[in-house]
Amino acid sequence: MTIPAQQQSSSRLPDRDGVIARQAARESSARTYARSLQMVPVEASGMTVRGADGRTYLDCLSGAGTLALGHNHPVVVEAVRNVIDSGAPWHSLDIATPQKDEFTDELFQTLPRSLQEKGRIQFCGPAGTDAVEAALKLTRTATGRQPVLSFTGAYHGMTAGALAISGGVSAKTPMAGVAAEGVRLPFPYDYRCPFGVGNGRTGDLSAAYVERLLDDPNGGILEPAGMIFEVVQGEGGVIPASHEWVRQMRKITADRDIPLIVDEVQTGVGRTGTFWACQGAEVEPDVMVLSKAIGGTLPLAVVVYSDHLDEWQPGAHAGTFRGTTLAMAAGAATLRHVRENQLQLRAAEVGDRIVARLTELAAHHSCIGDVRGRGLMLGVEIVEPGSAPDAAGSRPADPSLALRIRKEALSRGLIVELGGRHDAVVRLLPPLVITDEEVETVLERLADSIAAAERAVAA
Repeated sequence: MTIPAQQQSSSRLPDRDGVIARQAARESSARTYARSLQMVPVEASGMTVRGADGRTYLDCLSGAGTLALGHNHPVVVEAVRNVIDSGAPWHSLDIATPQKDEFTDELFQTLPRSLQEKGRIQFCGPAGTDAVEAALKLTRTATGRQPVLSFTGAYHGMTAGALAISGGVSAKTPMAGVAAEGVRLPFPYDYRCPFGVGNGRTGDLSAAYVERLLDDPNGGILEPAGMIFEVVQGEGGVIPASHEWVRQMRKITADRDIPLIVDEVQTGVGRTGTFWACQGAEVEPDVMVLSKAIGGTLPLAVVVYSDHLDEWQPGAHAGTFRGTTLAMAAGAATLRHVRENQLQLRAAEVGDRIVARLTELAAHHSCIGDVRGRGLMLGVEIVEPGSAPDAAGSRPADPSLALRIRKEALSRGLIVELGGRHDAVVRLLPPLVITDEEVETVLERLADSIAAAERAVAA
C-alpha cells in the first residue's frame, strides 16, 4: 500500500527538529524508541510511513508487532468509523456491549479447540503486561501455589510480577524485593546454547533439565503454580523454540498438573505462520496471554483460560480501561480479516523466503552470526566480524555494529529495531500485508545498510 495522494504539502509539515527537541526535553529518561528512531511520523498506510522530514519509510517495526494489517488498514478504519458514527459509547468498563460480543466471538473462532469449547476470557488493562499479571494471579488462585516457572531470555512486561518472570537484568535490578525472582529455566537458544553445546541439541537438553529438576526432591523448587513462555521469544532476540520442545513442555506440565501459560502477546494473530504460535506445535495451553495485534492497532489485552481454573472472585482482577469499544471493534475486524484471508499462511511463505535470502546474505557478511525466526517474526544476530566461534559455534555479539546498522537502515528509509542479548539482534516485524515488491525493497535496504555499517567500522 502507498501513502494516499491527498497528503499535506511539505510546507505544512511539522518542524521535525523542533518536535524532537521539545519532546526530548520534557519526556523521561526511560523513553526508548524516540531515542533510536529520530523521526516524526505524520502519515501512514500499510507499511509505509511519511515523516515530517518529507521522506517515506518502510516500517518493519509495526508497533512492536501490534500492526498485523499495517497502518490505517481500510477494514480497521471502517470498523472504528462505524462505532463513531453509531453513537455507541466508547468506554463502558466491562459492561456487556455488542462490540465486546462480536470481538469475543471472532477471537474464540481462532483459539485452540479446548479453549474454544471450555474457555473463559478476562478483559484486562490495555497492555500485555497487565494480562500477564492476570494470568499469574489466576493460576496462583486456582492452584493455591506460588512459584512460577519461566525461562532465560523471556520478556513478559514491565510491571512487578511480569518483571519477576522476565529475563532482562537491567530493568529488574532497581526493583529488587518488588520484582521478586521466579524460577528461571534454560530456554532452547541454540546459537548461544546455555549448556555450551548447541548444534541442534539445546532443545532436548533443556527439556531433560526441566523434567529432572521438577522431579528432584532436593531441586529446591516448591510445587509450581504455572509455567510461562513465549513460543518465539521476541525482545529476547527472536528465538523460536522447536515444535518438539513446546510439545515436551506441554507433556511435562500436564503430567505434573502444572498450568501451562503461553504468552502470545507478540506472536499472535498470524505473526509466526499460524494464527497463534502454539498452534504450530499443535499444543493447547491452559492459559493464553493476548495483546498487541488483537486490538487492531488500538490498546487491548485479554487472558483466555480453561474453565477449570476459573476460581477467582468478582473483582479479583480489574481495571478502568478493560477494552474500549473502539479497540474491540478494530480488533474484531482485524481478527476476521486475518482469518478469512488466511494471512498466517502468507506470513509463513514470505517469512521462509526472507530467511532464505538473509541466509544467502550471511555468506557474504561475517558480521551475521545467525539468521532465524518464524513467519514474519525475524532476527539477524550481529557478531564481531572475523571473530572465532566458541565450542558451541557462537561468536561474540557486536552491539555497536548493530546500532550502526539500525542507523544506516533509517537513513535509507527502513525502520528496524534491535533486541536480544546485548541488543545485537536486528529485528524484522513487517505487517502481514507486506507485498512482494516491499519484501524486495526491505531486503535491498537492509543489505545496503549492513554493507555500509561494515565499511564505516572498518574505516
